[in-house]
Amino acid sequence: MTVTQYEHAHLPGVLALCEAEGWPSLPADPDRAHKVLTAPGVTTVVAVDGELVVGFAYLQSDGHIQAHLSQMAVHRDHRRKGIGRAMLEYAGPLTGAQRIDLVTDEASDFYASLPHRTFEGFRIYPS
Repeated sequence: MTVTQYEHAHLPGVLALCEAEGWPSLPADPDRAHKVLTAPGVTTVVAVDGELVVGFAYLQSDGHIQAHLSQMAVHRDHRRKGIGRAMLEYAGPLTGAQRIDLVTDEASDFYASLPHRTFEGFRIYPS
């Protein structure tokens, strides 16, 4: 397993991971998904096992202080093998930020295993 920066060739694997998680936003428009994953201020990394994309992490950053982990997924068959941690360790320095914030509804135990502080948060959906 190798962690590397996202390239267009990884897009089908990233979209498959999103579909498996029930996340429709990126798979709905692959061209837009690639633009999102490579936008200015975005760091996207993938974990690959041979040719198979087994994980991805998508972070947005101001490049100096603040980054936000927007999405991260690891294929169900490859979980609990250190892939999520490896992606964050690889991606963190690439963002240029001093800290990474995130919101999770399913992986609290994983994120609690990392050095952190817990805050209450909200996700706002503009109308």
